Amino acid sequence: MGKLTRGERNIKWIETHCYIPEGSHIGKPVRLRKWQREIVLGIYDNLNGTRRAIISVGRKNAKTALSAFLLLLHLCGPEAKPNSQLYSSAQSREQAAVIFNLAAKCARISNSLREYVIPKDSSKELVCGELGTRYRALSADASTAYGLSPVFIVHDELGQVKGERSELYEALETATGAQDKPLSIVISTQAATDSDLLSMLIDDAVKSKDPKIRVFLFSAPIDADPFCEATIRIANPAFGDFQNPEETLQMMEEAKRLPSREAAYRNLVLNQRVETSSPFITRSVWESCSGKPNPDLTGRPVYGGLDLSETNDLTALVLVAPDATTGMWDVYPTFWLPGHGLHERARADRVPYDQWADRYLDVVPGAKSIEYDFVARHIRDVFDAYNIQKIAFDRYNWKHFKPCLIRAGFTEEEIEERFLEFGQGFVSMSPALRSLESVLLNGKIRHGGHPVLNMCAHNAIAKQDDAGNRKLTKSQSRGRIDGMVSLAMAMGAASEYVEVAAPAASPWDDPNFSLSDYGAF
Repeated sequence: MGKLTRGERNIKWIETHCYIPEGSHIGKPVRLRKWQREIVLGIYDNLNGTRRAIISVGRKNAKTALSAFLLLLHLCGPEAKPNSQLYSSAQSREQAAVIFNLAAKCARISNSLREYVIPKDSSKELVCGELGTRYRALSADASTAYGLSPVFIVHDELGQVKGERSELYEALETATGAQDKPLSIVISTQAATDSDLLSMLIDDAVKSKDPKIRVFLFSAPIDADPFCEATIRIANPAFGDFQNPEETLQMMEEAKRLPSREAAYRNLVLNQRVETSSPFITRSVWESCSGKPNPDLTGRPVYGGLDLSETNDLTALVLVAPDATTGMWDVYPTFWLPGHGLHERARADRVPYDQWADRYLDVVPGAKSIEYDFVARHIRDVFDAYNIQKIAFDRYNWKHFKPCLIRAGFTEEEIEERFLEFGQGFVSMSPALRSLESVLLNGKIRHGGHPVLNMCAHNAIAKQDDAGNRKLTKSQSRGRIDGMVSLAMAMGAASEYVEVAAPAASPWDDPNFSLSDYGAF
């Protein structure tokens, strides 16, 4: 047998000295699977030297156990550097304790490690006295420690960081300057949004192709069928091995039956970037309504929702019309953005506005802001072409927009009759959301899969007050929801004049109804 590579040597050390720390196979020697071996080899046999490794995989794939083995490898194994400092970081004390507990258990049950590694449970530390190496678990909810000089760091479940910054992450990453070849391991399921720290690290690594950063991403494609075993296997290499397939399939079935569970299932099991906090409508329900709208609006009543931007943001007009022949509601969105700085805005929002320009977005060339007169003239053309019944609008900025409508040819009487003031609070929006939710869940709407409207739908979160009323809010700091707000207002306006969704038939409506027929007596 030839000389082992660095990665092969490390695999051999782990399988010789590490034992499964817990679970049904506790105490058995570790045998790394092929996909785990590829990760270890990818980190340590990198000819450019690995500065950061990002390992992202679905839950229950033993990713924290793998990081514990790597930690011991650097604490007392062949990767150990005398008198070095090692740290792991997590967002909570409980999560910080997980990797420490696994590494401590592994050391305690290993005949070859227990005499060298001393666990200190009270301070969540591991010490190797012979080499002078020391590991400590840190959490973000404790005081951030500065003055550190780590040579090895594990960032556990970094996907839990909301937003693009973590003080603990930055404190540790900027403390490695005195080390020759520091190594950071990021190990986590994916973050919920593109603007979160882990997503930004992954996207930057992929885009920059930095040879010192290795990414091992096990994630199901967003357009794959979420409710099939083949999709689960993409994000879960341990499925059917040491991951319990019955438990995972049960989560899949629950997500299929209960829309409220789908987002968490997609994020935690399929390892997709999906906001897990109360989405207004799940991705699968929204996509199931992406049929092509009927382009013929002749004689059909049309309702609309108008969401005016501040001036340099997204402005949305969404029209809806019932189709009497099919019982469907068709959606016709229009969006505007100023042309000036479009590429910069696309990069800042992480949304391809520049690619959508002209086809899906009406971009005002060279303009630094949306001119309300431009929008008003478009609405005048819409009124002239279609049977517009009502346009619901947010009262914010209305005083600036109404004169533009006058200049576009609207009369005071026409504005008073056809434009409907629509509040954005819980009381006004909640009935509108019920109407919209009803047609979506019943598959009675066709939105055509318009990409800008899709973006708004995926960003929209339902916020609820104490009385159970709901309104839409953003799922991320830069996420746009203007199109969904406009769609909700349009359906809200329509529901005041036509039946949007028939309620389920009630037995109490039957004059001959008797409780005894249902076995109540």
